[in-house]
Amino acid sequence: MLYERWCAVARERREETALTDLASDRRWTFEELARLTEVADAAAPPVIFPQGHGPEFVFAVLRAWRAHAVVCPLEPGQAPPPVPLPPPPCVHLKTTSATTGAPRLVAFTGPQLAADANNIVATMGLRPEWPNLGVISMAHSYGFSNLVLPLLLHGIPLVLTPSSLPEVVRRAAEGFPALTLAGVPALWRAWQEARAIAPSVRLAISAGAPLPVKLEQAVFEARGLKVHNFYGSTECGGIAYDRSLQPSKDEARVGTPMEDVSLSLTDEGCLCVHSRAVGETYWPEPAETLRAGRFQTSDLAEINNGVVSLRGRASDLINVAGRKLSPETVEVALRTHPLVCECVVFGVPSAEGDRAEVVAAAVATREPVSGETLRQFLLARLPAWQVPRVWHWVDSFAANPRGKISRAELRQRFLQGRRAPGEP
Repeated sequence: MLYERWCAVARERREETALTDLASDRRWTFEELARLTEVADAAAPPVIFPQGHGPEFVFAVLRAWRAHAVVCPLEPGQAPPPVPLPPPPCVHLKTTSATTGAPRLVAFTGPQLAADANNIVATMGLRPEWPNLGVISMAHSYGFSNLVLPLLLHGIPLVLTPSSLPEVVRRAAEGFPALTLAGVPALWRAWQEARAIAPSVRLAISAGAPLPVKLEQAVFEARGLKVHNFYGSTECGGIAYDRSLQPSKDEARVGTPMEDVSLSLTDEGCLCVHSRAVGETYWPEPAETLRAGRFQTSDLAEINNGVVSLRGRASDLINVAGRKLSPETVEVALRTHPLVCECVVFGVPSAEGDRAEVVAAAVATREPVSGETLRQFLLARLPAWQVPRVWHWVDSFAANPRGKISRAELRQRFLQGRRAPGEP
């Protein structure tokens, strides 16, 4: 199904440029991509593992589709997962980002992948005259669905950059009259601070982690460019998208449901996604949270007038003397301090040794600032019981290639470095 649709796209746009690799300064038309695939050996292994950030990634996907092999994208240096071949009609395996536990594989059918691409193109308004500037990882669900599938199933050209460094991205963007640029908040911050966002960027998208309101507003003030927040999950593809044309004033708002996606809430307040793009199953161990076109996330959410607002993850809630606190509540307030660059809030065991926790905050600042100063700042905005009692200063937060900062990993590293319970 996927290969047949690709062939139709290649025939329709055969003379147009499909793929540009700026590292090698090479270009391929849709017809040339089709020829490369046709001359490839159709006898392929049952699973093909596209890897890296070059044109070979795209070639490998097309070879797999032609040979009816399963595609399992990998990050650079990632070893193939030791799992059995998923049963038909599954044709694709995605790896979760492990923000809520160990990485898992999600199996997809061809129609499910195509449905996600349809939803993304229709919701975001991707168009052939605005090629995608490929900066994010194509192995991650975000990059595969926003870059690779629109190229192969909708004829949206893809321009691959050798790196995401601000100067590289600026020069790459200046070589085209109009572009779509998808990134993660950490990249948007780096590009904004380096003034590397070129005027040719017409559509700006951010996903992988919450987009800070201050950053969104800064880009808009400097460039007049709206960065659209995109919320999705490996298990189901796109969930919600901020279609507005003005900067958001509420960091928790992630937009309205994607085209052909419907949302509901469980009794506990967790978001459920219903869509033809929802994956088939976790593989090789299925779970009731992912089946029959429905995915139950661990994200706590509210839906008001069709707008989705995230209230944290159920697994991240902090037990403060019996009261449940979402760390995002504190993070949103803390980021409004002018000296705070980034922060991550989590619970640590109370010094009293009971099952309760105290609130801890890891903070990166532009200039030195005391915990007492930040505490007083938050007391004017939050109830006292929500204000961190433990402060941990870091130079910066290292996001992974998918733009995520692991709260659980940071908490674990923090606890390993503590001298005594309740102390930083």
